[in-house]
Amino acid sequence: MINFAIVGCGHIANKHAEAISNAEGANLIAVCDTIPEKMEPFVEKYNVEPYTDLKELLTREDLDVINICTPSGHHTGIAVQAANAKKHIVVEKPIALTLEDADTIISACKENNVKLSVVHPNRFRPVMMELKKIMDDDKLGKLSHANATVRWNRNQEYYDQAPWRGTKALDGGVLMNQAIHNLDLLLWVMGDAEEVFSMSATRLRDIEAEDVSTGVVRFKNGALGVIEAATTIYPKNLEETLSVFGETGSIKIGGRTANFIEHLNIEDINDESSNDIIEGVKADPFGKPGHQWIIEDMAKAIVEDREPVVSGEDGRKALSLVLALYESAETNTPVKIN
Repeated sequence: MINFAIVGCGHIANKHAEAISNAEGANLIAVCDTIPEKMEPFVEKYNVEPYTDLKELLTREDLDVINICTPSGHHTGIAVQAANAKKHIVVEKPIALTLEDADTIISACKENNVKLSVVHPNRFRPVMMELKKIMDDDKLGKLSHANATVRWNRNQEYYDQAPWRGTKALDGGVLMNQAIHNLDLLLWVMGDAEEVFSMSATRLRDIEAEDVSTGVVRFKNGALGVIEAATTIYPKNLEETLSVFGETGSIKIGGRTANFIEHLNIEDINDESSNDIIEGVKADPFGKPGHQWIIEDMAKAIVEDREPVVSGEDGRKALSLVLALYESAETNTPVKIN
């Protein structure tokens, strides 16, 4: 049994606690927050030990993994302390808000020989695993382009829940907070990005960062991509889509949270088989929760002494793409991705 502790007891910590409690081979033993009241529901529900001092928590010899659920701008300091204490790390997306901080986290984990996983749970949706299988089998042939769309609503009340929401120093905007999952998926199925051009704006929400963004990307394989992300959709979430087009096939994944195959036409897959894939996804569109996949994978990675499926480098790539889009929007020029 691998023992986990959660640092930061805000909204997302609930998903982590539930995932750990349901995960095979995982056990939640502690929570940590500077505000004791935030820990009370976790202590009552999961019978865990509360800590207001991170250093004290990290001295526990029976603790294996730290789940970092604090605002994004605080990830780095906590991760470095945890790595130096020889604790493995599961960190919420984004891994950090700068590449320098991401590299600091990755280096600290490598130097201390601890494992690092970034929470990009959308990869584990049944529909996304079907898409990855199609892409890995090269069923679409030479790729033409892809499209990622996030048309969601996050009203002013959402941003007013906490003073750090929507700030550039601790949170970021729609690209960094919501659409980074979709950018991770784009990179996962299309390969590394090479160049971007983007425009963004803060149109409807009273925040520092952007609430709407559009951009184009050129992948290293020559294919193009289109990105649209917004939290300005009235009055509620409309759709999240991921489409991929190639020489011998096309596929569109959609729904309010991209859980269904809306179009599938591939040269090597007949209509009956295509329908079986579509209906198979429809029968269980949500599957095992993505956070539970991440937790179980970390537990297995420790036991098997391997890298987690979603690594620190994966988290860095998604962050790098977001930051390139930000730089392009600020400078009004194309930006190469290193």
